[in-house]
Amino acid sequence: MYKKETLSNGIRIITHPMPNRQSVSMGIWIKVGGRYEEQKIKGAAHFIEHLLFKGSRRYSCRKIKESIEGVGGSLNGFTSEEVTCFLVKIPGRFIDLALDVLSDMVINPLFLSADIEKERTVILEEIKMYRDLPQSYVHELLDELLWPDQPLGQSILGTAESIGRMHRDDLMNFKRSNYTPLNIVISAAGAFDQKDLLIRTERIFSGLRGKNINVPLKAREEQDEPLLKILAKDTEQTHLALGFHSFKRDHPLKHALGLLNVVLGANMSSRLFNEVREKRGLAYEIGTQVKRFQDTGAFVVHAGIDNNKVADCIALILKELSRIKKGLVSEDEFRRAKDFYLGQLQLSLEDTLDNMLWIGETLLTQDKTYTLADIIEEVRAIKRQDMCKAAIEILSKNNLNLALIGPIKEKEKRIYNLFKLI
Repeated sequence: MYKKETLSNGIRIITHPMPNRQSVSMGIWIKVGGRYEEQKIKGAAHFIEHLLFKGSRRYSCRKIKESIEGVGGSLNGFTSEEVTCFLVKIPGRFIDLALDVLSDMVINPLFLSADIEKERTVILEEIKMYRDLPQSYVHELLDELLWPDQPLGQSILGTAESIGRMHRDDLMNFKRSNYTPLNIVISAAGAFDQKDLLIRTERIFSGLRGKNINVPLKAREEQDEPLLKILAKDTEQTHLALGFHSFKRDHPLKHALGLLNVVLGANMSSRLFNEVREKRGLAYEIGTQVKRFQDTGAFVVHAGIDNNKVADCIALILKELSRIKKGLVSEDEFRRAKDFYLGQLQLSLEDTLDNMLWIGETLLTQDKTYTLADIIEEVRAIKRQDMCKAAIEILSKNNLNLALIGPIKEKEKRIYNLFKLI
């Protein structure tokens, strides 16, 4: 199903032909993100992602967009804590065009001084935008609690200070040292010829040199008591992000944690959605998510709460988290969680873009690939006791971090007293 190849210079390629599809999705992945940056260049990976869309040796900024969109395709890029990706989804007959545009962006960006100044302004406005969105900014505050004074706990956008002082040489040096063959994966899924893609990719990328392999600084987790951070702000509701240090990406209990996430807050059937919203009307938005990194992770509860019911809502959330540690979920709830977990994966893999993202990120971050059959086998082997073990290991009081944004009065910092509920 999947075919993995390595070019002569070390670039890895992973492909998944899907001959019954009309589209092809392709991504060029680089093993660099926010946690690879020193403080003085915080935000460099994201800054460079922006700049690669501004023009390359053979494609102007306008031509990059028009070439892909002019044939019905879509073009995008993203930067996370550990990876940067440039991607295209396009009708299958235009795969050569997709490869030409993406490769020239990555290999031959112009880095014009005028473009750097324009994008500096754009990113500074992006930083302001997220600061003005409490439902997003509260997650940044939580990350600062989880991983204080280290890159993983800081925004991938950087700060106004770090973005303001970065020069062209800083950005070019960062790209030169990180966009090396051993840090690059190319993934493709959809309607294309594997052999032809490999030949073209070898020809285009063969001149890229460098032996650097990125290794992030190990995450520090030295917490021994619950932590609370409150940003007082005149908002219409209070925004909450409650997080626990959790498992790394390839931890043996990763699927058990995924099922725990489903039971607690991944859908409208979940316990937190039912208890907090449906039964008591304490929040409109309530849910959970799992973050996974190379050497650490986080389990997060997020909610938008009625300003007058903050303490009640936090107490209810903590009681539900405590309850799931004390007893096994029922067989029926466990079965539904497994069916949802696998069903969501199966539905996503009907699309060429999700297939490309899945195989590309997995190969880049773990140097392996999983088939759907592999995941089904692993998930079916999970027992209810495994999920309980994951809950006990993660959901402890001394592993708790809580960030809040809203019109919270000083006296309401008695929230500390609620931590005993877990």
